Amino acid sequence: MSGGVDSSVAAYMLKRQGHEVLGLTMKIWTCDEDAPVDPRVCCGPAAISDARRVAEEIGIRHYVVGMRGVFEELVIDHFVAEYARGRTPNPCVRCNRYVKFEPLLAKADALGATHLATGHHAIVESGPDGRFALRRAKDARKDQTYFLYSMTPDQLARVLMPIGRLTKDEVRALAREAGLPVADRPESQDVCFVPGGDIGELIAERLPSALEPGPIEDLDGRVLGEHRGIARYTIGQRSGLGLARPRPAYVVRIDRPRNVVVVSDDEDLFADSLTADELSWIAGEPPAAEFRTSAKVRYAARPAPAAVEVVGDEARVSFDEPERALAPGQAVVFYDGDRVLGGGTIRG
Repeated sequence: MSGGVDSSVAAYMLKRQGHEVLGLTMKIWTCDEDAPVDPRVCCGPAAISDARRVAEEIGIRHYVVGMRGVFEELVIDHFVAEYARGRTPNPCVRCNRYVKFEPLLAKADALGATHLATGHHAIVESGPDGRFALRRAKDARKDQTYFLYSMTPDQLARVLMPIGRLTKDEVRALAREAGLPVADRPESQDVCFVPGGDIGELIAERLPSALEPGPIEDLDGRVLGEHRGIARYTIGQRSGLGLARPRPAYVVRIDRPRNVVVVSDDEDLFADSLTADELSWIAGEPPAAEFRTSAKVRYAARPAPAAVEVVGDEARVSFDEPERALAPGQAVVFYDGDRVLGGGTIRG
């Protein structure tokens, strides 16, 4: 229970269905006690308080699970290190993979629980062969399967996602009907552990060397200006470059060894292929050594038709049409219709 409306309604639905429900809230980040309370910060002080109030309202026990150490090591430290390498990490993918499901299922075992339920907008279902599938949510705008591609068959067999067949509006309406105090709580931020959303400030505190200034060059190596540290930039970025140029400039490459940000026109952001590693498959293995798929390269991106060739620990993805702004460090997720096949991390 993150303190948001989705997980609150998930708990309410399961309680109404007759299940014995326990509420678990992860304490993963400690904000400055003097800082203003931001209700959009996931698992912060306000969220824990809201989760506790919801648990009281629906009549279930509530526990706060201290997970700051594992979250810092596996999500925040990795997040900072990836930006320092000139990559664009996806902390939500790592949080789900290494924090939410593995440790929380262990906590569920310790409490004697048979299943772990979450407020994700996704659908988990069992097929006639007894194998579990992960499918896109009813609400396409809120579908979160992009962040869940690394779930294992054993995890899917024990995880419930009750709101996957509801739209966001239906979730909020159900929360109001139940009198839950978080019915109109704002959405959490994309980078929920960065109060104020200033990624540069977080990196300055933890790894200031990643903010060493350097040249901004064009594709021919001409110096056009100076950047403020490669950790402040990502592929496809247009704003904040400070360049006087007749046409808009976009970041097309980050050269970490030379500490150079390379810019060009929008047309140079398109590529027809990528290589992914750190692969994970919902069924435990890829569907075939070569297969057709719809691939998403960002959470908000449209699924793009592509061919995938799995070679050892890598996947080579060839798109039918060039894709824009393929950012190393982001996830590429493979779908067959609305069913998630798996995914990996974009290497280049």
